[in-house]
Amino acid sequence: MHQLTIIGLGAGDLDQLALGTYRKLKEAKYIVARTDQHPAVAELRAEGIVLMSFDEIYEKHDSFEHVYDEIVEQLLLMCAQQPVTYVVPGHPLVAERTVQLLVEKEREGLIQMEIAGGNSFLDPIFAALRIDPIEGFQLLDGTDMKRDDVQMKQHILIGQVYDAFVASEVKLSLMEKYAYDHPVTVVTAAGSTGEQLITVPLFELDRVTEINNLTTVYVPPVVEREARLKDWSTFREIIAALRAPDGCPWDREQTHASLKRYLLEEAHELLEAIDNEDDDAVIEELGDVLLQVFLHAQIGEDDGYFAMEDVLQSVGSKMIRRHPHVFGDKSVVNSEEVLQNWQEIKQQEKPQADSLLEGQERPSSSLLTSLNYQKEAAKVGFDWPTIDGALEKFDEEWLEFRKELESGTKYSQMDELGDVLFTIVNISRFLKLSPEEAMVHANQKFNRRFSFVEKSVKDGQGKFTDYTLDELEEFWKLAKKGEDNDETR
Repeated sequence: MHQLTIIGLGAGDLDQLALGTYRKLKEAKYIVARTDQHPAVAELRAEGIVLMSFDEIYEKHDSFEHVYDEIVEQLLLMCAQQPVTYVVPGHPLVAERTVQLLVEKEREGLIQMEIAGGNSFLDPIFAALRIDPIEGFQLLDGTDMKRDDVQMKQHILIGQVYDAFVASEVKLSLMEKYAYDHPVTVVTAAGSTGEQLITVPLFELDRVTEINNLTTVYVPPVVEREARLKDWSTFREIIAALRAPDGCPWDREQTHASLKRYLLEEAHELLEAIDNEDDDAVIEELGDVLLQVFLHAQIGEDDGYFAMEDVLQSVGSKMIRRHPHVFGDKSVVNSEEVLQNWQEIKQQEKPQADSLLEGQERPSSSLLTSLNYQKEAAKVGFDWPTIDGALEKFDEEWLEFRKELESGTKYSQMDELGDVLFTIVNISRFLKLSPEEAMVHANQKFNRRFSFVEKSVKDGQGKFTDYTLDELEEFWKLAKKGEDNDETR
C-alpha cells in the first residue's frame, strides 16, 4: 500500500496557499481532488498541474454519506497502485467527512497517510463576520444537522450547505427554535476575491441564489431571553433566577415536600387535558408538570445534593438498561415480552426486599397503593385466575358492608367499606383500567353535572331551598342527557 498525502486547498484562491503546500502540489505525481468546485483547482490546472476529481461520484448517489464512502474506497484502490495526493477544500481536518473516514481506515492499518497544511474556512469567516470565537461558537454540518445540536446563545456556523435543498433542510431545523425572521448571513468564498456576505431573514435562507460548495451559513446568537424560550437551557436559567437570592420569595421558600401537592394537581390537570383531547391544553399542562420537575431539580442543586444532570443520567441509563431490544441485542416479539423483560431487569437492579410489598406504597393515593399491592401479589400467584373471582369477592364484601350498616360500629363500617373499595380496585386491575383515572373522571363528571344543576337553580328561582330533591334530580338528568347527546354527535 502506497502513501496517501492529503492537502487542504484553503478557503479560496490559490494565493491563500502556503508556499510549502504549493510546492508539495507541484512535486506530486498523481493528484485527485474531491471536487472541481473550488477556485484553486482551476488555477492549479491553469499552471499545468494535472488533477482528476471525484465529481462524477456525486451524480451516482442520493446521499452524501454514500458519496464519501465510495470516494474513500476509490482512494484505497488507487493507493494500492501508486502514491496519491488527495486535495480537499479548506483544511483536511475541519468539516471534511472523507478525511475522517480515511483516518478510521488508517487506525485499522489499511492505509498510510500524511496530512499536509491548508487553511480552514474558519479564520476568513471570522474575519468576514467580525466575530470573536472566544464568545462561544458551534460548527455544524448542514447535511446532518439536528434541532437539538443548536445552542442559541452561541455563534453558529453551518458548513456543507452546498445547494438550495440543503439550505432548505437547515432552515426547517433552525425554525424549530428560532423566530422565522431571525437574521442569518450567507457567507460565500470567505477570504477570497469573490467573498460575498448576504444577510436575510431565516425564512428566506433557501431562496438565496449565491449558494455553492464554498457557502457557510452564519446564525448570530440570541441574547434576549424571551426570544430563546424554545431552548432547554433558557428554562433552566428561568428556574434558577426564580430560586436566586434576589428571585421570587415564594419559589425560594419551596421544598420537595411543599411542592408535592402541586405536582399531583398538575398531573391531574394534564390527565384532564388528555381526556378532552385538547392539544393546546396538553401543551400548557405538560409545561406545568415540567416546571415541577425543574423546580425539584433546582432545589436539589441549591441544597447541594443533586442537579438536573443527575436526574437525566439516572433516567437515561435506566431507559437504556431496560430496553435491551432497542439498545442491545435482545429480541422481543410483542409488548408483553417488553414488560416481562422490564420487570426482570428491574428486579435485578434492586436489592432483595423483605416483602414484595415494600416500596409499593403511594402516600398520595390509597387507590394506587391498593393497585400496586395487588399487582405484586398477583406476580407470585396470589390471585384469582379470572375476573369472576374478583366479582364474586365484591358481592361478598358488599353484603358484609350492608350488614355492618344495619348493626355495626363506625369502625366496622369503615373497615368493610375499605374491603369493598379494595375489591373494586382489584376488578379495575383485571380490566386494565386505572382506578385513579376512573376516580378523577368520576369527579370531573360530577363537577360538570352539578355545575349545570347550580346554573339551572340560579337561572330559575335562585335558591336550592326553593326546589325539592326530585326537581333537582331532573336538572341532573338534563345535564346527563346533554352529555349523552354530545357523545353521539
